Amino acid sequence: MNEAKVAEAVKLTEQTLLPEVEMISADPRHPVEVPYIPSGWKLLGAGNYAAVFEHPEAEGIAVKVYAPGRPGWERECEVYGKLGNHPAYAVCYHAGFAAEKHYLLLKKLSGKTLYNCLLEGTPIPEQVIADIDEALEYARLRGLNPRDVHGKNVMLSKGRGLVVDVSDFLEEGPCTMWDDLKAAYERIYTPFLSKRPFPIPVWVMEGVRSGYRWIRKTSELSGKEDEPADRTGNSGHEH
Repeated sequence: MNEAKVAEAVKLTEQTLLPEVEMISADPRHPVEVPYIPSGWKLLGAGNYAAVFEHPEAEGIAVKVYAPGRPGWERECEVYGKLGNHPAYAVCYHAGFAAEKHYLLLKKLSGKTLYNCLLEGTPIPEQVIADIDEALEYARLRGLNPRDVHGKNVMLSKGRGLVVDVSDFLEEGPCTMWDDLKAAYERIYTPFLSKRPFPIPVWVMEGVRSGYRWIRKTSELSGKEDEPADRTGNSGHEH
């Protein structure tokens, strides 16, 4: 994206979004609340530390705004700096601070999370899994530690795989979420659902998710590791 468009997006963000948007983060364990959004702006999603917005005059850009007092902005800037330009990740065009809020201008990633693909019966090609695998290995080679990579943080976009949340990539320690999801894809999805995918009810999905989280908390094989929260939102937009 050229510098002029980025400069226009910075001006639009700092003059019309940041001074007026209302964000409440009373508990870091729960998503940020956004009771007021300025005219023209649309909320794409909210994590526990930040929310993501878009504006029609800033086409192709997702604006990630951290709630006042919440950490993570500096670390996420560092992650995007290390990732550079890769087709499976967003690009950070600008990082700034205005109206007492830290924010990032990111390349907007469009598509559908793998979680929503299962909910809606959308086929998940093997290429998507391969793309995400390659993207995570790329991140490791750049000195990062991919974590919190699960069905709600990876996306199908035009037959290819994207990683839409990198906020935990500087955290230490192992994380088996992606390996577990990939194993489920190979052992369950491929033989039973790939040829004739059908919508899976949300209560089934949430039941599986809750059971998986319980197993991760109690099993010594998983290292008794809790599922990291989606703390900062992401740059993706689900259809």
